[in-house]
Amino acid sequence: MSIERRPSGKHHGDLRRVLEETALDLVAERGVHGFALAEVCRRAGVSVGAPYKHFADREALLAALAAHSFREQHRRYEAAIATGSEPGEQLAAFAVAYVRFAAQERTLFELAFTAGLDKSRYPELMDSGTALFDMLMPIARTIAPDENAAFDLLVRIAAAAHGLALLTDQGFVRPGRDTPEATEEQAARSAQALIAEARTAHPR
Repeated sequence: MSIERRPSGKHHGDLRRVLEETALDLVAERGVHGFALAEVCRRAGVSVGAPYKHFADREALLAALAAHSFREQHRRYEAAIATGSEPGEQLAAFAVAYVRFAAQERTLFELAFTAGLDKSRYPELMDSGTALFDMLMPIARTIAPDENAAFDLLVRIAAAAHGLALLTDQGFVRPGRDTPEATEEQAARSAQALIAEARTAHPR
């Protein structure tokens, strides 16, 4: 898990962190919709009223975890694009980092995309997701100068990586092509094909 853990016992000095860690464990075990807030309390060893000091309800706790997922994605994607020397390489590196995150952090990936949260209720969650596009859009604009075309390129690259991650996770990719290395190579090839198409449509 990506949330940094600290030793804790029944009397917690960092209640919010303990609740988030415990909820993350339960999501890993049972899925996003497979636990109740009362169960988080029991496992964390705190009273049933303790979470309300930090979270209005179960959805608010899930929103905090989803926002953490987006921040972790931002950190990884930023590091990935820093390895590229030109925009095409950077967007391909983003696609590779995307499928790698999905494989390495399945729980956080699930939280980001399957929690079914109303993002308008959680500004931090909305801002965390928007920050990913804000980071990547300037790169896409260097390939497709038109704002709509740049957005379309970025969405198509992300959608291809997302679909590949899901197909691989669900076992729909034939044996031999379902390894982490093969999945990452496929993500890069798909991104490169979309980038080449965008460059043809928007020659410099």
